[in-house]
Amino acid sequence: MSQQILAGASGYSFKEWKGAFYPARLAAADMLAYYGERLPTVEINSSFYALPKAESLQRWAQTVPDAFRFAVKAPAAVTHKSRLKPDADDMLAAFYTVLEHLGDKRGPVLFQLPPNLKQDLPRLEAFLQRLPPDHRATFEFRHDSWFDAAVYARLREAGAALCVSEREDATPPPLVETAAWGYLRLRLEQYDEAALAAWLARIRATRWEKVYVYFMHEPTAPAYAALLAALAAH
Repeated sequence: MSQQILAGASGYSFKEWKGAFYPARLAAADMLAYYGERLPTVEINSSFYALPKAESLQRWAQTVPDAFRFAVKAPAAVTHKSRLKPDADDMLAAFYTVLEHLGDKRGPVLFQLPPNLKQDLPRLEAFLQRLPPDHRATFEFRHDSWFDAAVYARLREAGAALCVSEREDATPPPLVETAAWGYLRLRLEQYDEAALAAWLARIRATRWEKVYVYFMHEPTAPAYAALLAALAAH
């Protein structure tokens, strides 16, 4: 089986990247096109704070190559304010509706839960049932109580991916396959080639058909993504 690995960064519009990744004089309006010519995917985090505008998503989709994919973080109103309860269902529906403007370039939807939200299986089950059929949801659990076989089973039944998140402030992440595709957030500030090769070996050992990998929004992120892609190509 051929496994596709798409590696990118969490965001792209950073003036701090000028001189490290972007040309020093590149205009902010040209950043996405430049990024899209060099990396195959990006994770959009601004959607966590405000619902994206349809016009913006249409423009983004028109700016990048056909094979490019946008992963989009779900609004805080859904994950942090309502904490997956039904009172934010209108926002959830509006979010998925606006994502349609990305067309074929829409990738996964990241639901990042707050660190103080402990395992609540009935709440998760109910939320999964309220997602649209083509949800492409991945869940980043930030409380260790969620790393449990019953949770994995519910995600598997819904076709949702367990996000593998490597963070400085958390225990080593479990790598559990709950969907046909994987989603990794590698959040350490530094990765050397050996560390990325070790992650690649873990990825290759799975049955995932497609894997999305995102590095933290540091100036080094594009280089890490490119290196992982180069290692995967050999």
